[in-house]
Amino acid sequence: MARWCRTLALLAALALLVGACGRGGGGEGQDARWQQEIVIGWTPPDITGVFKTATEFFEKAANEANAAGFKVKVESRSPATHTAFADQVAIIDDFVSRKVDVIAISPADTEAIKPAVKRANEANIPVIIVNLLEEQADIEVASYIGFDNSEAASVSAYAVLDYFGGPGVLGSGEKVDVQPDQYLDLEWWEGVYQNADPAEIRGSGSIIEGIAGTFFSQERLDGFHEVVDKYPGIKVLGNPLAADWNREKGIEATETFLSRYQPGSELQFIWAASNEMGLGAMLTAERRNVLATTEESPPVEGKVAVFTNDVTPESVARLKEGKMVAETHHGFAEWGWFGTQFAVQLACGQQVAKTQDIRPRTVWQGNADQFYPDIALPTIDWNKIKDDCG
Repeated sequence: MARWCRTLALLAALALLVGACGRGGGGEGQDARWQQEIVIGWTPPDITGVFKTATEFFEKAANEANAAGFKVKVESRSPATHTAFADQVAIIDDFVSRKVDVIAISPADTEAIKPAVKRANEANIPVIIVNLLEEQADIEVASYIGFDNSEAASVSAYAVLDYFGGPGVLGSGEKVDVQPDQYLDLEWWEGVYQNADPAEIRGSGSIIEGIAGTFFSQERLDGFHEVVDKYPGIKVLGNPLAADWNREKGIEATETFLSRYQPGSELQFIWAASNEMGLGAMLTAERRNVLATTEESPPVEGKVAVFTNDVTPESVARLKEGKMVAETHHGFAEWGWFGTQFAVQLACGQQVAKTQDIRPRTVWQGNADQFYPDIALPTIDWNKIKDDCG
């Protein structure tokens, strides 16, 4: 009997030893985390334009990870519209109930998502927020991937100043030499305008904003006005019209402005605070035969110049054609690229950057080739991540 007990004890010890060998060793055993499925629940506020681009790069990064041996799955779900706040909350709650490994969110509204993020926190599911750098109170966020929305709008405002007589690369003012890979970011613009003469800069136009009263829309309005309000020769006509980040509503807002103001004399520019709304403005002005192109010297008699924010493959094509003057890059490809990288690292128990700052910068006809369809992104060392994934 004693011999039988000793035999059982020895067999049990061997089983424990074999199990330990299978789980350890830098993740080489069958139970290693990198060999298990990693599910990323990704919810943008809609799936048009910029968020379609972000989603494509979430999936592109996941494909690269899987080629290195991972089993990463991106589940993308969005509300039907950008204003369906409750639907996005429901999507996050569903991700929590299904116990996905990481949740990535581009919030339609920062306050609306907080109760659902708290539930993810309670379930110990890491959360990544994209399209935002400002740390949010009362919730735990593993990483913010994005840009300063106010700064991005200020960059757009400088492009408007440039077009209407200021120094820079766009209009008839003093031309500034730039290198092919030069970042026309806020620091660059502020340096160029240190000694600019406000008397040389004259233009007037209107603003299409996002969802009135929400964080993102207000930040962009504030950033735009922070710059243009210092230049008395730039007149903003009336109040902004809200188009809810939507192309069709951007078309409607542009029709309203064209009915209120004379193109070219009063309405010389439209700044739309997002890509979808800006494309709506461009399409409307083009259809009405009042679209100013970059081949014409500003201001153009009877024509309206379009400026916007975001940058997608579609808008880059329009910039190359000269149908939009300038757009501020926000890094949607980077959202998906870093979003998948950080999500996999979090699932592996690794540390990630608390913030990934994508510097907003001007895209125009002269540098548009640096962006889509072949945008340069940093290489992700998936083998290193795998080796460190226990």
